[in-house]
Amino acid sequence: MNPTIEKFGYPATLIADFTHWVVLLRPAQPTLGSLVLAAKSDATAFGALPAEAHTELKAVTVAIEAALARAVDYAKINYLMLMMVDPHVHFHVIPRYQGDRNVAGLTLTDAGWPGQPDLGTATKLDDDQIAALVAMLKPLFPA
Repeated sequence: MNPTIEKFGYPATLIADFTHWVVLLRPAQPTLGSLVLAAKSDATAFGALPAEAHTELKAVTVAIEAALARAVDYAKINYLMLMMVDPHVHFHVIPRYQGDRNVAGLTLTDAGWPGQPDLGTATKLDDDQIAALVAMLKPLFPA
């Protein structure tokens, strides 16, 4: 795995592993169920990914959206490709909703709703919270 994937807590945060992508729990949660969708490639530009990674992205996003709909009943979903600090291709996946969401003993509000996500108010998870959310989300993805 590339250093960007490792920075986001791999392997402890791993939720789903695809051929070209991994889905990780985002260790800092601006909204409940926030994820990192990271390419396994060492590419640092989206266009530099192999064509197969772009093709697989369809199935990965379908799986993410179905899982997060069940987990947190989001109203919208934001895929943010920021790549300013962490250079390898990845998206921050932020489920958006009005009000609170409660899962695994955590209650989080979407502080930016209905505008841009407020990444600055993200709740940093401890190891037990990460393990609980990974255990809750992992079965919602295809094996």
